[in-house]
Amino acid sequence: MKKITRRLIAATLACVIMLFCVPTAFATQQGYTITNPYADINWETVNRYKTALHTHTNASDGDNTLTESIERHYETGYDIVSVSDHGVSDMSWTDSELGSKLITKVMTLVGRSDGNLDYLEKSGTFPNGTKYEMITRNGDDYLLTEDGHEILRVPYGVENNAVSVNAHVNSWFVPFNDNMPSDYRNAIVGVDKLGGVSVINHPGEYTQARYELFEEDAYDMENLSYKYYINKFYGYINNYDSCIGIDINSKGDSRTRYDRKLWDIMLSKAAEKGRTVTAIASSDAHQLDKIDTGSIVVLAEEKTSASLKTALLKGEILPQSTCIHNRNELEQIAQGIKEYYGETELYKHIAALVDAYDAEIKNIIDSKEDDQVGVSYTSLDSEGYIATETRPVVNSIIVDDSEDTITIDADNALIIRWISDGKLVATTKADDTAFDLNNYEADIKGYIRAEIFGEGGVVYTEGFTLNAETAADSDKEFIIDFGFMDFLIAIVDRYGGLLARMMGL
Repeated sequence: MKKITRRLIAATLACVIMLFCVPTAFATQQGYTITNPYADINWETVNRYKTALHTHTNASDGDNTLTESIERHYETGYDIVSVSDHGVSDMSWTDSELGSKLITKVMTLVGRSDGNLDYLEKSGTFPNGTKYEMITRNGDDYLLTEDGHEILRVPYGVENNAVSVNAHVNSWFVPFNDNMPSDYRNAIVGVDKLGGVSVINHPGEYTQARYELFEEDAYDMENLSYKYYINKFYGYINNYDSCIGIDINSKGDSRTRYDRKLWDIMLSKAAEKGRTVTAIASSDAHQLDKIDTGSIVVLAEEKTSASLKTALLKGEILPQSTCIHNRNELEQIAQGIKEYYGETELYKHIAALVDAYDAEIKNIIDSKEDDQVGVSYTSLDSEGYIATETRPVVNSIIVDDSEDTITIDADNALIIRWISDGKLVATTKADDTAFDLNNYEADIKGYIRAEIFGEGGVVYTEGFTLNAETAADSDKEFIIDFGFMDFLIAIVDRYGGLLARMMGL
C-alpha cells in the first residue's frame, strides 16, 4: 500500500511528463559478440595512472588550500589530478590571479571558505619537507618532486553550475565555466561545443535517490519522477559523446549508493543501440582525509592531457573506491567471501554491517522518521584512509570472443561480482579463471560488467556490450528537461513518500 501511495504522489507531481523510453528486455542468445572497452589496451606495456578527477580547495568550499591538497595527492600516490572547484576553472597551480574570484568571494561571505588562497611556487617545498618544481612539457603542466614522482595537472578542471541545486557537471580540457543559475543542459552542451569532456556528478543527490530506504525504490521506472531523471540523464549521454557518463561512487558513497543501479539501467538502454555509458569514481574531496577514498585508474601509454582525454572518451579506465554504502551489495559480498573463504573476520565485519543497516532501517520505519541511512563497508581507520597497496589492482582483462569468456587477472582481490541487467549474475573467486558467459545465458542481457572486491575496496570495470548493433550517428534521444527548477520534483516526491510513511499509508 505504501508503494502504491508513493507512486500516485509521484504520478501527480510529474503528470506533465510524457516519457516513452522504456527499456526493453534483450532476448537471450548463446554465442556472444563482446564489445570490449579495453580491446586496444596492451596490458604488457600500458601504464596505470591513479587519477583524481574531482577534488576541491578553499577557492570554493574545500577546507584546505591548493598547496595542502596537492601535497596530500602526492602522499597518496596520485599521478594525475584535476582540481575542480565550484565555478572556478583550474587554469594554473601557481597563479592566484587566474580562475574565478567571484566564487571565492561568495564562498567566503557565506562562511564556506576563509578566502586565504595558497598557490604553489614555481619551485618550493611542501610542509612535509618534500621539494618540488612546476615544469611545462609539450603544453602540459607537471609537478615534479625530488624523488622523481610526477603529477599531471588536468587543464580547466571545474565543477559547473555553482549557482544551482546539485545539478553538478564536471568538465575538463576546455575553458567552459557556467556560474549563472543553470542546469545540466547548459553545461553539457557548452562543454561539447568547445570540444571538452564532461560527466554528471553524484546523480543520487540531485534525484534524492540517496534517501530511499530500499534499493528497489531507487530509480524505480514506475515512479514518474525517477523515469524523468533517468531518461534526461541518458538522453544527454546518448546525444553528446563528450558527456561520457556518470559518477557511480564518490565521497564515501552515501550519496551514490544507488547510482550503480542508475548506471545499470542506462547500460541496458545503451546496449540496445550498440552504445555504452562510462562510469567514474571520485573522492569529491573537500577535506584532506577523503582524498584517497575514490579515484580512477587511467590506462594509457603516456601521462599527457591528450592521452587522458582519449582514455575518458574510450572508457579505458577503471573506477575504484574504498567505500560501499549499498546494503544489498554488502550482503552479496559477505555471502561471496563466506562461500570461498569461510567465516573470516572480514566476512563477520561486513555481515555485522548488514545487520546494523537492517536495524537502522527498522528503527526508521518503526519511529516513522526519515533520517539518512548510512552504513559503509570499510577497513578504514578513523581518518578515512586506506593504504593504496592493499587496493585491488587489475593486471589484465582478456576477452575471448571465440569462447565467450572474460578473464580478469587481479592482485589484492578476493571475489569478482558479475552484473547484467542490474542483477547479480554470479560471484566468482578472484583468480585468473575465465568467466564463461554461456553458463549464465538466461541471466545475461545486453551487457556484462564486473566488480573486483578485496579487503582494500572495490574496482569496477566498464560495461562489456554484447551482440551490439552499430549505432547510427542520427540515433538521438528526445530530451525532456524542465531545467533549473526540476530538482523540486525529486524533493516533493521524497517528502511525499515520507508523508505517506508517517501517515501509515
